[in-house]
Amino acid sequence: MTNFPDEEVMLQVRDGAPAKLKILFERYHLPLFNFFSRTIGDPAASADLVQEVFYRMLKYRHTYRPAIPFRTWMYRIARNARFDRMKKSASQTALQMEPSRPADPADSLQQQQETALLHRALMQLPPEKREVLVLSRFQNLDHREISDLLGCEVGTVKVRIFRALRELREILRQFEEQNMSLPVKP
Repeated sequence: MTNFPDEEVMLQVRDGAPAKLKILFERYHLPLFNFFSRTIGDPAASADLVQEVFYRMLKYRHTYRPAIPFRTWMYRIARNARFDRMKKSASQTALQMEPSRPADPADSLQQQQETALLHRALMQLPPEKREVLVLSRFQNLDHREISDLLGCEVGTVKVRIFRALRELREILRQFEEQNMSLPVKP
């Protein structure tokens, strides 16, 4: 049963088998959590948003059309849920600077520091650049899926990813310069 393509499972949910949503939840709750964690930087809010996405998928299941890839439809719902949450909590101006996942004791200290630095740099990007990077690099959506999701051409997606990566590299370079300019205490 779990080997069915996402689109087929969602069609079953749409057509009266809402319990099948559990299959999609098992497949996508972690990728959605990572998407939200990397775009908003708040693990508690990310967990809430994952629940909101699956609630909306169930509530709006009648809008699902198999012509649209399931992941594109799901991430569109996720983006809308995130935007709605941002509108509701206008007071949320400071983002938490926590790593997007708990540190694994097996990771080296250097690896943990690099992950934290990357997350910090990612959170410095404007939200639209952060989102396109997270979708392409961390959620593994291809350019076509992202273009469908954002409602733009594939070429535009490629340019946005390129520009976001360039800005991320610049932020990381600035972090490196700031770190190098600090006096080293013996």
